[in-house]
Amino acid sequence: MSSNQAILEMVDIEKHFGAVIALAGVSIAVYPGECHCLLGDNGAGKSTFIKTMSGVHKPTKGKMLVGGKEVVFQSPRDAMEAGIATVYQDLAMIPLMSVTRNFWMGREPTVGVWPFKSLDFKMANEVTMTEMAKMGINLREPNQAVGTLSGGERQTVAIARAVYFGAKVLILDEPTSALGVRQTSNVLATIDKVRKSGIGVVFITHNVRHALAVGDRFTVLNRGRTLGTALKGEIQADELQDLMAGGRELADLSASLGGTI
Repeated sequence: MSSNQAILEMVDIEKHFGAVIALAGVSIAVYPGECHCLLGDNGAGKSTFIKTMSGVHKPTKGKMLVGGKEVVFQSPRDAMEAGIATVYQDLAMIPLMSVTRNFWMGREPTVGVWPFKSLDFKMANEVTMTEMAKMGINLREPNQAVGTLSGGERQTVAIARAVYFGAKVLILDEPTSALGVRQTSNVLATIDKVRKSGIGVVFITHNVRHALAVGDRFTVLNRGRTLGTALKGEIQADELQDLMAGGRELADLSASLGGTI
């Protein structure tokens, strides 16, 4: 499973936007070969936290460590160079372009020397087909338009791309939120493959069942604060759900409505 050394640590992270405190001291550690699930309801601070983790925002307070060394990311490019890759919900793909072109976007392999350089289509297509097959997706052809793939397959393209380009930590922002049951199962299977390859996965979700299916550690955010971290087997689905929703508040509401919740 994991080694003793965390790949990435976020320690007492705070993020303020003027008078608004979006994060008020959040800490997590991501280990090789583990899926660390970050759970929370809407407005819990998940999006702000992953944007801080991936270099979009600088933390107001707290520190980040990669491989035990403190780092300060000036931009998302710094995070990517440190091996922290993020797959957002919108996937940043162009539907009418081929799977190959989307897979290599901005990093296209070339042959020849300037001014006669050209895209190495043969190598690009072979790598794309191979990497997608590793994730369990057998494309008809590399020139297949991304828009013809299912939502789960498009998620897999984005994940395969991040893994191929050297991700040590893969942050997945609600990858199953808009998918059906079968596509969700495929994405969860892909997450499991990535984890077993030794990469640390941060799986952001508000779906407890999806988290429990693949997670090794579970951290719950509520109103910008960490409510705790539990290992697999230490916490049940109903306990996670209560932490996310604010168990006492939900119980009070249920009582006021005559126990209908």
